[in-house]
Amino acid sequence: MGTPDFAAASLEALLKSDDSVVGIVTQPDRPKGRGQILTPSPVKLLAQREQIPLLQPLKMKDPEFLQALASWKPDLIAVAAFGRILPPAILSLPPRGCINVHGSLLPKYRGAGPIQWAIINGETETGITTMLMDEGMDTGAMLLQESIPIAADDTAGTLSPRLAELGGRLLVKTIARLKAGTLLPQQQDSSRATLAPLLKKEDGAIDWSLSASALASRIRGLSPWPGAYTTVAGGGSWTLWRALALPEPTTRPPGEIVTVTREAIHVATGEGILAVMELQPANSRRMAVSQYLSGHPVKVGLQLGGPALA
Repeated sequence: MGTPDFAAASLEALLKSDDSVVGIVTQPDRPKGRGQILTPSPVKLLAQREQIPLLQPLKMKDPEFLQALASWKPDLIAVAAFGRILPPAILSLPPRGCINVHGSLLPKYRGAGPIQWAIINGETETGITTMLMDEGMDTGAMLLQESIPIAADDTAGTLSPRLAELGGRLLVKTIARLKAGTLLPQQQDSSRATLAPLLKKEDGAIDWSLSASALASRIRGLSPWPGAYTTVAGGGSWTLWRALALPEPTTRPPGEIVTVTREAIHVATGEGILAVMELQPANSRRMAVSQYLSGHPVKVGLQLGGPALA
């Protein structure tokens, strides 16, 4: 059970393993792009390529779906970034349970946005946890865990594929060890749990009163979606794609442009200065600041942010 590219990596790993994938469940096709064309998920495309039976339920408790799922007689259900809560009828169906591939080092970052929030919060490492699913949100007993470093220039978009590949490898290893009887589930320490809720478009609004380092991490964690954006005094908005925190002190109000160089726009924050090096004006394409400045002069003193982002 899975939907996006992150899940497709686990499915690819299972297809290359010794186990049989008897069926695949993914979310219904969604409208995408300017034309809002119904588009199949990456997992559905794999199912079609491999000619494996596929279900796309609108509701997880639909009797026809549950009956079809039960007819596959799965020994185990593997779940990766499916995007739906599994009801008890599914959790109790396979004899070996439901195993989830989660993109964090549980119990940290339970929820739908673990990769993004790890970067936003300035973590220097994250990883994959495989776990036995229960009715809670990522609260089940842990099976295997492996960590990887988060590079200083990683975005959610660059980190996700590495975690996806790791997730596939760890899933296959988890299943092999379960079958061999050499894996002992470990209960999570819920006192150490943190949450990673699903990101919304409004989470991209930049609060310039935060520190420059916090904003630099936030910009990386919000790339490619929803993007970190700010209004510009006089009209318009910018989405910021690449920025560097400078430890220089400033007495200027947060959000005020304090310096403009050939390569960057320096903005005052709640602590330090943020050097913006790549941005995207509204209704335009993403570009280096040096390219933007060649056609759009930016004055020192210009204010970014404001009531529109409240």
